[in-house]
Amino acid sequence: MDERIPLTPPQIAPVPNNIKRPRWSVMIPAYNCSKYLSECIQSVLIQDPGAEEMQIEVVDDCSTDADVASLVQQIGKGRVEFFRQEKNRGSLRNFETCLNRSKGQWIHLLHGDDAVKPGFYEKIEYLFNKYPQTGAAFTGFTYVDEKNERLYDNEKLLDKDGVLPDWLLRIARRQLIQTPAIVVKRSVYEQLGSFFAVTYGEDWEMWVRIAAHFPVAHSPKQLARYRVHTNNLTSRNFLSGQSMTDANIVVEIIQQYLPPEKRKEIRSYSRKHFSTHFAQMSDRIYHDYGRPDIAFSQAKRAMQMHLNPTSLYFFIKIYMKILLRYKMKSGENQVS
Repeated sequence: MDERIPLTPPQIAPVPNNIKRPRWSVMIPAYNCSKYLSECIQSVLIQDPGAEEMQIEVVDDCSTDADVASLVQQIGKGRVEFFRQEKNRGSLRNFETCLNRSKGQWIHLLHGDDAVKPGFYEKIEYLFNKYPQTGAAFTGFTYVDEKNERLYDNEKLLDKDGVLPDWLLRIARRQLIQTPAIVVKRSVYEQLGSFFAVTYGEDWEMWVRIAAHFPVAHSPKQLARYRVHTNNLTSRNFLSGQSMTDANIVVEIIQQYLPPEKRKEIRSYSRKHFSTHFAQMSDRIYHDYGRPDIAFSQAKRAMQMHLNPTSLYFFIKIYMKILLRYKMKSGENQVS
């Protein structure tokens, strides 16, 4: 476990036979998200079926924003286990630790800044019991902001509970799941391994990998909350440009899971989708973050990823804004 970003899926070891296993493992990876961690844990505890049925554990990647151990003890009152990495390992290695420390049959990897709504675990259990052939099950979810205000809901995938048809070809096109909404059987992680290769889109790659090997069940009921805020890893990756690099990597990794006759069409769709997404994000970076240099670089890379009317529009728009800004500044200097 030397490299922070493993090049291949890390192995998840089976649980020893002498270990008493609960049905659930709710594993909460945390890093500098103490502002939201209390809500995350409490959202699980109010649905807690008891220690014999559910393992609940926070795995902290050496947070520096608070005494996470004390926070977990205060909220969990001994019910919630706590493990702290010896040093900061990075998100992928922390996920791997979560999976290897889990003991349950079903693993819910619940990031410390996300939460679930009442009825989540009951619904997932219903899906696994009704569709035992599935390797994973997920519910609908809601995007919320830093203040828990609803932003929007996920795209509707089914009208009612069921197994998703043609799921591999659908999920391979673009990300349709957020992590707090999905539970995966531990045996699936043992067979397929953990997250790898990138820190943006690593979850999407995992969901496609699972879909290539197992049916997946879904309930359209929105029972999870995915938090959007400026301090999470996704936001930082957008500003650094790493998200675009990683997206390209994931698109290529996913090709190996697809039927050969579908690869070209799905790769083109994915690249166009990400190009449009990053082009639109470049405008947000310009206005919300006040970074025209980063915005222009991202708009240019988005256009290079896939040339389409949207990527071209935002490239020209940001270029013209920067040019106008430069001319106005030059004029002010001449006057002064």
